[in-house]
Amino acid sequence: MTLEAIIEAIRTFPGVTRKKAVHEIVGSLSTKDFSRIAAAEGEDAAAVEYGDDYLLMAADGIMESLVESHPLHAGYFAVLASVNDIAAMGGRPLAMVDVLSLSKSKVCGEILKGMSQAVKKFNVPIVGGHTHPDCKYNAIDISILGTVPRTDIILSSTAKDDDDIVFVMDLDGSFPEGIRYAWETTMKKDGSLVRAQMEMMSTIASRHLVHSAKDMSNPGCVGTLGMMLESSQKGGTVDIERIPIPKGVDLLQWLLAYQGCGFVLACPPERSSEIITLFETVGCSGAVVGKIDSSMKLKLVLNGESGTLFDFDKDIITGCSPKKR
Repeated sequence: MTLEAIIEAIRTFPGVTRKKAVHEIVGSLSTKDFSRIAAAEGEDAAAVEYGDDYLLMAADGIMESLVESHPLHAGYFAVLASVNDIAAMGGRPLAMVDVLSLSKSKVCGEILKGMSQAVKKFNVPIVGGHTHPDCKYNAIDISILGTVPRTDIILSSTAKDDDDIVFVMDLDGSFPEGIRYAWETTMKKDGSLVRAQMEMMSTIASRHLVHSAKDMSNPGCVGTLGMMLESSQKGGTVDIERIPIPKGVDLLQWLLAYQGCGFVLACPPERSSEIITLFETVGCSGAVVGKIDSSMKLKLVLNGESGTLFDFDKDIITGCSPKKR
């Protein structure tokens, strides 16, 4: 596949394009006058001052198409996505609440089954929420609360020039039938292992090994990096051939995939090998795939050819950057 085709596919991928609405919403709900808010727009979770810690708060809703076609996975992924958001900030999850909207009892049962499996897998309770028992649609949304020491928080808006770009992913997984862009790595694994994978971000945070990080979400690995660069008001270059990938998996499908366990990290070059080694102990593969710079452009390299994926002087993914305030 040509680099030009890869760039066009990522730029037009719904996992990327549907993020553009975010800046319009947060622009109407500014947090700048609230002194205890340490982080909000542009981050995986909001951070609120609480003693020596930050409380971390995030919310995720699952796309309607997935709820209808794979309700069990929708319930499971709602929990997984929430836990990943807390882990990406270096935090530990405490509890969740859900909003469940129902029109079909069978769909509801499958959603609840998936949520129950994920609660046991990640050992994070759902402690309440709200139910709409009489909707014309089915939906699952989850909000999560976590905590992180103030000294350890990892933001996605603090990448620095000359940082290494490190991708870490669990390559031991599969694409569930009918879910083309979700690389599922946790449902069949022992809970102790998947919790250790999430906990590794807390370890990295406590050792202050990274400047910035995000979990690999719906925009895929490269699209998630784009969100981090946009938030940090930075640019960078990624060599596609350096990205870890399972044998036999289509390259473009992999670049666009949501990762069951995957993180984008920006760190000093002398820290990269330590981060990769730590993640190897919990079954994840990592590699230095590029460098952060001040260009405001995310460039991709493939077979010696280079092209610009995003130019943040004019392109928008979420439009959110604390540094633009």
